[in-house]
Amino acid sequence: MSSQSSCIFCTIVKGIFKLLETETMLAFMDIGPIARGHCLVIPKYHAAKLSDLPDHQMGDILPALAKIASASGNENYNILQNNGRPAHQEVDHVHFHYIPKPADAGDKAGLVVGWPIQGLSQEEIRTSYDELKRKL
Repeated sequence: MSSQSSCIFCTIVKGIFKLLETETMLAFMDIGPIARGHCLVIPKYHAAKLSDLPDHQMGDILPALAKIASASGNENYNILQNNGRPAHQEVDHVHFHYIPKPADAGDKAGLVVGWPIQGLSQEEIRTSYDELKRKL
């Protein structure tokens, strides 16, 4: 986990383009947007990955994303959250992207996603289910 002092999000908690703020969460405009209206929602608690974030620090995040989505007026959008470099996380602080997807933009604006279905058998899915269910 990166230290709080070297985390860009932790240093901009009082930054510009602040949209919403609660005791545990901050929402602000992304400074490297992939679409007009691209925002970030972060917990104020410094945690590198979602699994590092205590439950009591998560309560305001989804409501903030819903408020931003509603206020934006965009009918289509993505909510994205990445964990770790192989999963495309660039900043080691939990963050959620609100990314508008204009209906007429095609792949020219917003998030472009591939979905490489793995074609797992029902037996393979059952094995994964059993392993995860046991650990939950």
